[in-house]
Amino acid sequence: MTEPYRLRYRLITGPDDAEFCRRVSEALDEGYQLHGSPTLTVIGSTVIAGQALVLPPRAFTDAMPPEMRRMMGLPD
Repeated sequence: MTEPYRLRYRLITGPDDAEFCRRVSEALDEGYQLHGSPTLTVIGSTVIAGQALVLPPRAFTDAMPPEMRRMMGLPD
């Protein structure tokens, strides 16, 4: 089974809790890197966190479907 195409950039947002931290940690385990500082905002009594993540260029092109790689002139 081929790995699904991964976005180069992701912004993970949600309540600042263990689930948010798990989602960011999972993305790091998948090869994403933190991009910039986290952001926090408060809505009522809930703290909402956000963290941008990026794939390094090589990980991004390696994850492309073969047809997209060919369209960009990259080897399969």
